Amino acid sequence: MTRTRPATRPPEVRGAKDAVEHLSRPGPHPVLRGDLGMVGLPGVVFAPEEGLGLPAVAFAHDWLQPPERYADLLRHLASWGIVAAAPGSHRGVLPSHAGFAADLRTTLDVCAGVRLGDGRISVDSRRTALAGHGIGGGIALLAAQGHPRVAAVVTIALAQTRPSALDAARAVTVPVLHLAAGRDTVAPAAGHAEPVAAAAGGPVQLRTLTKASHTGFLAGVHWSDFVLSGSPDAKTRRLTRALVTAFLLHHLCDEDRVDVLVDGKVPGTTLAAHD
Repeated sequence: MTRTRPATRPPEVRGAKDAVEHLSRPGPHPVLRGDLGMVGLPGVVFAPEEGLGLPAVAFAHDWLQPPERYADLLRHLASWGIVAAAPGSHRGVLPSHAGFAADLRTTLDVCAGVRLGDGRISVDSRRTALAGHGIGGGIALLAAQGHPRVAAVVTIALAQTRPSALDAARAVTVPVLHLAAGRDTVAPAAGHAEPVAAAAGGPVQLRTLTKASHTGFLAGVHWSDFVLSGSPDAKTRRLTRALVTAFLLHHLCDEDRVDVLVDGKVPGTTLAAHD
């Protein structure tokens, strides 16, 4: 069986600035929203209105954060033809990282194994990815370790976990994109994303959003904002939407029109590692 592409390809772009402009906007697909209650997990699912053999990503939240704070990114990915789901478990002050990783794997397996949208939506299990923000980035690596079908991983402002995300990174051989925040005082890249990227067992990129803070990737307001430095930032989310969409379309859909955002120079970012 050959891989299929999303129903509509991204337009031809003229350089990174043009690519960010296009890929930060919603894609062509109407989006449906559901929840993970059918499998006994709290959480949300965003999917294109219809499509068979679609790619999918399971997204892990940061410490204390509800999945709704990532709805902007998840809905955006769905508009570009990618099923995006985020479990809402392990949101306590002392979460089980191993337990959360297991829930993330379950979320991805459910997306690949269950027909969504009254049977009009299905996922190709060979075109799946894991992603996460903060400790959720570390969780994504833990969940990817040993998973037989995950094709790519994305971390955003990654924070170390127990079990060790660094140890997990050594065992993950699929392409990994680490998006770091240049003004991250919660999980500075030097102690978190950088050593994890250096330990990668496969192709890795470490791209820093120079003006972003740890919480700049979030949307909305939550009580945890009082204990975490930084604040939600629309420009950070806009650039993140474009970069994550491009990386997933490239690695899950063999899309070459977005390569300038995968391995090129992108305004507002620095690319520190590329193997």
